[in-house]
This record gives sequence, C-alpha cells and structure tokens, in this order.
Amino acid sequence: MNVQADSSLIDEILSLKKERNAVILAHNYQVPEVQDIADLTGDSLELSKAAATMETDVIVFCGVDFMAETAAILSSEKTVLLPAADACCPMAEMITAGELRLLKSRHPDAAVVCYINTTADVKAESDICCTSSNAVKVVNSLHEDQVIFVPDRNLARYAARFTKKEILPWDGFCIVHDQITPEHVKAAQERYPGAKVVVHPECRPEVIDLSDHVASTSGMIRHVCTSPDISFIIGTEIGILHRIRKECPAKNCYPLSESAVCRNMKKTDLSKVRDTLKTLRPRITVPEDIARSARHSIERMLAL
Repeated sequence: MNVQADSSLIDEILSLKKERNAVILAHNYQVPEVQDIADLTGDSLELSKAAATMETDVIVFCGVDFMAETAAILSSEKTVLLPAADACCPMAEMITAGELRLLKSRHPDAAVVCYINTTADVKAESDICCTSSNAVKVVNSLHEDQVIFVPDRNLARYAARFTKKEILPWDGFCIVHDQITPEHVKAAQERYPGAKVVVHPECRPEVIDLSDHVASTSGMIRHVCTSPDISFIIGTEIGILHRIRKECPAKNCYPLSESAVCRNMKKTDLSKVRDTLKTLRPRITVPEDIARSARHSIERMLAL
C-alpha cells in the first residue's frame, strides 16, 4: 500500500470511528500500522477493562477471538467487533468446556483457575480467571490446596514455583512461546552481549531459568522503560517491539527469536478495521447464561 492510499484509508477509519462512536483497541502483538491507529494498545484484559469504562457504542477489538469475547462479557451493552473473523487463539482452543467438566469431576475438591486466554465457555466453568501478570496472586488467594490450571502448562508451572498448593496443569501451550528454546536464548545472548533477557511466563521452564526477568507483555514494557539497563532481549511475540521502541526510544531492544510470530495476531490490517466499522461485522456476542458465569470468574479476579 502506498503512502497516499494509506493516508486515505486512515482518514476513512477516523471518520467512521467518529460516526459510529467507536473505540479501537489493539493488542501489543498487532502489526505496527494497526497499533498506530488504535485509541489504546495493551494486553487483552487491560483493553477489555478500559473499554468497559469508555462512553462508546462500539468496540473494535484488534486481536483474537477470546479477547473480543472478554470485551463482550464485560461490555454486554456495547457492540463488539473483531475485524479478522478467523483470528483465533490456538491455545484457547486446546481445552473445551466439556473437557474441563470431566477434569473437575475427577478432582472435585480442586479449585479451577483459567487463564484469560480461554473461551467464554471455559471461563464459565471456572472458579476464577487469571492473567500472566497475576497468576501467582490468584493461585495463592484460593482456600483450596489443589488447583486445576487451564489451559497453559507453562504458566501453570511458573505459578507452581511460588505456591505450596498442588497445581494440576492442563497440557496446553502457546505455539509462539513454547517454541522458544534455551538454544534461542544462548544464541541471542551471544548476538547481543550484555543485554538483559526478559521473557513471558508462557515460555518453557528451562527458558525462564535462563532469563533475567519474567513479565507479561505490559509488564515487559514497564520494566524496559523503568530499568536502568539499556539493552534487552525480548522473549515474546515480536509485535511488542513496535510499542516498546515507541515508548522507550532510548533503550535497545532485540527479539529473542525472529520466528516468534503469531499469525493470527497478524490477520488484522487497516482495510479490515475500515470494513468492520462500515458493516458492524463480524460482531462477537456471548449468550447471557455463559456470560453471567464467565463474568463471575473475571470479576472474582478483579476483586483481588
């Protein structure tokens, strides 16, 4: 797309956004031009929380399906749109509500913690949600000694490091973070000597063991911007580097792995944002009975 066409498309989006009384939200992994057009960029939960407080009629969620579902759960009175209808989260699809019900029947005394990266159906079957930044706090807040943790085995193992509770992890994983290996870390350290390694808790335990700091996407940005260190190797989806470089221009940030790309997060482009504002499609809705139970698990987490 040439600069003139790009500028015309942006103008059209801004005009439609005003006409629809809409807000555009973009996850930290979105392509740079989508991040730049957004009213707010962040991780999935902070975007959904922010949208619930905004006086808008329409939420355009530039991310994947479970994120738009979460926004619809917290903002049931608003129209929630997902520009890329086929943008899914493979990890969220690794467990179903039926599978979770079966697991609960086998461990009736266990509490169920679901990662925010789950479908509304799974959230509805859970006791409480968590994010990558508060998983440890959520687990330790529970009275039960046994905790079913779905769907991410790596985040479950990370939380298990900081609790005396028995964690029962589901065997799900993020296809982007789980592919990062210790060899990737060592190669990046050789390429960027002296740079601090910051990784996401969805990474494998052996990768976390080699890191200097572990944080969620938003936590990574805060850490880089406030740390006295100058150079960082960032162990998560490479889309975050655009935002970090904008907000922390004095820091040198490098990808831990150039192949850490979520294809689903890259399915949204400016044309799709424009089209969804035009048509108010695809719209994401959650049945009220599911939304009510899912909302309870989210609000219980927020109460912490």
